[in-house]
Amino acid sequence: MHTRYHSRFVRLSILVAGLVPLMLAGCGGSGAYTRQTSLDHASKMDVMKSASEFDMARQSYFAGDLRKALKRIDLSISINDQVAKSHVLRGRIQLERSELDSALNSLHTARELAPENVDAHYFLGVVYERLSEHDEALEYYKSAAELDPEDAQYVVAVAEVLIDDGRTDEAEAYILSRGTKFEHNAGVRQILGHIAMIQNDHSRALMMFNEARMLAPEDTDILEDLAQTQIALGRYGEAAVILAKLLQDERVAAVRRDLRHMYARCLVETNRFIDARTVYLSLTEDDEGASDVDAWVGLGNVACIVNDPYRHKSAARRVLSLAPDREEGYLLMAIYHRRRGELADALRYLDMGSQVVADTNAIFTLAGVVLSEMGRTDEARQVLGAALGKDPTNRTASGMLDSLDEVNN
Repeated sequence: MHTRYHSRFVRLSILVAGLVPLMLAGCGGSGAYTRQTSLDHASKMDVMKSASEFDMARQSYFAGDLRKALKRIDLSISINDQVAKSHVLRGRIQLERSELDSALNSLHTARELAPENVDAHYFLGVVYERLSEHDEALEYYKSAAELDPEDAQYVVAVAEVLIDDGRTDEAEAYILSRGTKFEHNAGVRQILGHIAMIQNDHSRALMMFNEARMLAPEDTDILEDLAQTQIALGRYGEAAVILAKLLQDERVAAVRRDLRHMYARCLVETNRFIDARTVYLSLTEDDEGASDVDAWVGLGNVACIVNDPYRHKSAARRVLSLAPDREEGYLLMAIYHRRRGELADALRYLDMGSQVVADTNAIFTLAGVVLSEMGRTDEARQVLGAALGKDPTNRTASGMLDSLDEVNN
């Protein structure tokens, strides 16, 4: 080989020999980098998929599809089990499914992953309250209130547990210890109203519920509390207005028979007897109403007042059938016969009632009236005396006795 070309070949060989290790090293580095990039990409995809499953689980939960929500959140957690809010959502779903032990496990896991997660503390309180473990519920509600001192719902939760535990004064002190921070919060005003009701301070309760209503005028729970307080204070007309508003919602009227009873009572107390009869008729017409003794008693009383003999008698018969140990059926039937001049029949029902009813005061009083009308004065005086002995404040019995004495004198 020519010397010049040989020298060039040697130099080229040396150059190539030097480059090969560098190239090999470069290729090795590039492979590691590629693998790391691939791992990072997969990790990001897992995070995104876990978040997507969480969002779908959350949507299913709020749509009320708990089975689907649990399936989605389990998948989210299987992809990434280090997200506290996922365990919180799982706990909430299990709580709704009444799987309380599982809910506790999920929520405790969330709290361990993120000790500052307010929802984990709050819903632990909810679960423990469902389990009637009030001390534990208080612990977690209080810690939620400390973690988020600006949210009134945690303060209200603490107060409600204390009230349920019979520690009303402590509940009030706890709320007031927050100063004026929640002065304009409807929930806090409402819970203070409940405390006042328990303390039999109805006037203060009325003030609290009125303030709560001003802060949340469409809150039906507050309106109901306000109506009940007004009834307790004898402000039946105001209560009737609120109850009428609540019952405008047909869904409420369909499931809240107690509100309809309250409304009918307010109508009676304000002398709106025809309207009250309409409400009582609606209460007795459905399947549940067939056995609603108080509705039949109410209908019988109103029918008696408005002189509706057909409904008066039918209500009296139904009450006697449903509650033979209560006085109302015997009284209603006796009044029906007395109005028809059938005094012997009236007295017969009163005698029947006196044999089975525990509190016979009203029965004895009416029996005294009927016996007096039958001219059986001595028996009337005896029965009225018995009624007065049971209740010295019975003005009807006392007045009748005075009248009988005047006649004899």
